[in-house]
Amino acid sequence: MILIGENLNIVSTTIGPALKSLNAKPLQELAIAETVAGMDYLDINIGPARKDGDKFMEWVVKTVQEVTDKPLSLDTTNPIAMEAGLKAHKGRALLNSISLQRMEEELPFVLKYDCDFVGLTWGREGMPRDANERGAIAAELLYNANEKGIPNDRIWVDPIVTPAVNIESNQVRHCLEFMSMLQDIAPGAKSVVGLSNVSNGAPARLRPYLNRTYLMMLMKYNLYAAIVDAFDKELFDIAHGKNPQLVKLVQSLMAGEKIDPASVSPEEAKYIKTARVLLGEVLYSHSWLES
Repeated sequence: MILIGENLNIVSTTIGPALKSLNAKPLQELAIAETVAGMDYLDINIGPARKDGDKFMEWVVKTVQEVTDKPLSLDTTNPIAMEAGLKAHKGRALLNSISLQRMEEELPFVLKYDCDFVGLTWGREGMPRDANERGAIAAELLYNANEKGIPNDRIWVDPIVTPAVNIESNQVRHCLEFMSMLQDIAPGAKSVVGLSNVSNGAPARLRPYLNRTYLMMLMKYNLYAAIVDAFDKELFDIAHGKNPQLVKLVQSLMAGEKIDPASVSPEEAKYIKTARVLLGEVLYSHSWLES
């Protein structure tokens, strides 16, 4: 599985100030650490970058690529900044992301700068409500990309993971259902998720269990790539097939098998309880591991 380090993000309380002040050293130290951690791509999220976004993105790309040979995933909602980053990037970048609202402006970048892109299943009216809406959005986005000469294998489809803590708007199951449909909708397209979104709002000590468990669930549908915390070693090992028994356990629950948490190790029991929360069998609360 392709892993994309999420840690170079302007909203980070640690790296954000360095980005805003154009302080190269912390950025480069973090880029080196993510590379050593085994990330395949580094995500560079500069947000909307409304003021001098083009110069800012160009500086960030050049600064990071001075210390790593990993390709970058360029993440901004500012098309001017995006183009500046793609222009400055050495090698094939990943444009993260293009939605229906931005496709007319940004799809030409894919051909102009020979990059791949993340196709975000965000509709013209906002967040899709279920798997079928995600499918319709993906189909329209891919049709337009294909019309411009962009093949499916250059497109990484993102179903939009939502936080499990938002009980009323939790779409964990809808994303899984969409993933099961993706190759029928878009043969040859890749899949990618912003994995840590599933644990947004959860206490820091619990977030890794949500992230790792959801990764194992998505692996059932041959997830191609995930944007992740670069420094979660257990998650890295799961993604690289080093804990197949745990993956089998979680996916057995998905298939409807009843497994008593008392029949497995205490650590495995935590993943069983987490899977039940993600599948909607147990109502989310911050104390789900203690129940």
